[in-house]
Amino acid sequence: MSLLGIYEKALPRNITWLQRLKLAKKLGFNFVEMSIDETEERLARLDWPKTKRKEVIEAIQLTEIKILSICLSGHRRFPFGSEDAALRKKAMEILEKAVDLASDLGIRTIQLAGYDVYYEKKTVSSREYFIQNLKKAVQYASQKEVTLAIEIMDDPFINSITKFEKIKAQIPSPWLQVYPDLGNLSAWPENDISFELEKGIGSITGIHLKDTLAITNDFGGKFKEVPFGSGCVDFHGCLQTLKRLNYSGPFLVEMWSETSNDPELEIQKAKEFLLPLLKEVGYCE
Repeated sequence: MSLLGIYEKALPRNITWLQRLKLAKKLGFNFVEMSIDETEERLARLDWPKTKRKEVIEAIQLTEIKILSICLSGHRRFPFGSEDAALRKKAMEILEKAVDLASDLGIRTIQLAGYDVYYEKKTVSSREYFIQNLKKAVQYASQKEVTLAIEIMDDPFINSITKFEKIKAQIPSPWLQVYPDLGNLSAWPENDISFELEKGIGSITGIHLKDTLAITNDFGGKFKEVPFGSGCVDFHGCLQTLKRLNYSGPFLVEMWSETSNDPELEIQKAKEFLLPLLKEVGYCE
């Protein structure tokens, strides 16, 4: 049976890690994905002292709920591909601190956003800077046996596994893999979803479960906060394909209900939609 995890931003925001992991366990999840986004609050986690890291480790041991991955979206603000050398330097500092944190906490995978730049203009140089710095990042992560996994994004730079494979060809390392988001993959009309999953199956470390609204000629798509079942993702078909390909890695329910009036209710609704599909295909009992 595959592990089923929940994104930190689905759970209430202002609680301790012990409370967060206990709640994840209560809701029937096997692990949590930590968020280190572009806010100062979450970037500060990179500088947690040993006492704080010990506190989180003890919470993991007490609850038996692991933090298996970090969503490192802080690189949106400090991108590998920036024209500004100071921002590129900061991006590498963030990466190295995230790898050190992951190593200390027993986290297996750091999920990197597939952007060369986010707030800047994309250029040939931004792609080159991205690849150069990603290569350095993979070298650093490999020393601590931490996998870097590129998420398929809401951005044309890496919006398919095919595009990831082009980057992977420049950095052929077992410590660089891909973390497909079924919602993001499905929202881009040019993607043949089954083909993309078939192409990338040997490099997939985890799967994000999320619904989206597809891009059309007169609509830019919607990539976040789309209720499960109301979007464009053929979850049953995607899960069937993954099962045929013998995918046995984790699934992560990606939601942003941390500030809603009742996050637990939102998560239960998502599980009521997803669990029957996972069971039908044979991924959980």
